[in-house]
Amino acid sequence: MKPLPETLEARIGLRVNQLDTPALVVDLDAMERNIARMADFARKHRVLWRPHAKMHKSAEIALQLQRAGAVGACVQKTAEAEALAAGGVRDITITNQVIAHPKLLRVARLAARLQAQGGRLALAVDSAEGIQRLAEAMAQAAPQARIDVLVEIDVGQGRCGVPPGEPALALAQAVARLTQLRFAGLHAYHGRAQHLHGAAERRDAIAAAVQAARHTRDLLTAAGLPVPLVTGSGTGTLVHEAASGVYGELQAGSFLFMDADYARNEREPAQPAFEQALFVKTQVISACDSHAVCDAGHKSHAIDSGLPTVALLPPGRALRYANGGDEHGLLYADSPQARLPALGQMLWLVPGHCDPTVNLHDFLIGVRGGLAAGAVERIIRVDARGALT
Repeated sequence: MKPLPETLEARIGLRVNQLDTPALVVDLDAMERNIARMADFARKHRVLWRPHAKMHKSAEIALQLQRAGAVGACVQKTAEAEALAAGGVRDITITNQVIAHPKLLRVARLAARLQAQGGRLALAVDSAEGIQRLAEAMAQAAPQARIDVLVEIDVGQGRCGVPPGEPALALAQAVARLTQLRFAGLHAYHGRAQHLHGAAERRDAIAAAVQAARHTRDLLTAAGLPVPLVTGSGTGTLVHEAASGVYGELQAGSFLFMDADYARNEREPAQPAFEQALFVKTQVISACDSHAVCDAGHKSHAIDSGLPTVALLPPGRALRYANGGDEHGLLYADSPQARLPALGQMLWLVPGHCDPTVNLHDFLIGVRGGLAAGAVERIIRVDARGALT
């Protein structure tokens, strides 16, 4: 891996109050506590965990998670898989369909490269044509390699995936007939359920998903096609998939950093107490009687799941962040008693959605010792930033 540019290396050792703004900062202590809690949860429930790297997009973090017990990484894009593999990650699942022939050739070459290194690549499929296209690409670009294939079933997301049951059986049988493809199990992810804020809503949604996955697994097994794995789950629902007896692998990724939208979820008692570990540091650059303005606008954080919240304020100083455009955030006192921040004051924002926020930045600044008085310990590259193909 290339060394960090001198300007980035120079930030290591800086106190947090010396960091220029806006900056995407990881509280390393909080992140590592989140990792330890996830590892402990998976161990106690005897399930594998394969955190989704589409959230952090960093080979360095993916390898750190594997050292803590993760079996590998998930990604959504071929380019993400290539970026992680270039950084040393050897066990990767693309939890998405790949249809375009040029991309399938890249998938085939990556599968061969990882296999030669003792690793493996897996890919989700949801159509007979997709299976055939994958087989043709493997034969053309990697005739000696094999790739693991997961049949994706739609368990409530309403996006990709075939209906549970017979359609999934037909696809699994089609995979099993092709020598370069290895049927590796079922992909059954319910993404929308992660952000149902009520605990009962999430519980009901995943109960239906588990039923669909179990029915499909049992149907395939009865037809003489064992199902090695059912994989899926996310940070919002992992307690239910882990307890189901059906899911053998959890793909939760956002637990690592959390965000403002996950903070709105009603917590399940069995859910590990994951902490917010990702922040945008910002500074007040203008102030008047009615509001203050900070230098972190929408180019520094994603807003698809709502605006950021202002964190780490003393009691009675609650602030509301409002839309100020690409480069500015508007800050309003949240109560008549609250005071607006002064010109030059540093503030910490919790992004509404961690995944696309990370994708806006080239690197993460890892701080040790807390955000009040800590110092920069690591600069973490966002290796897969902009990896959209």
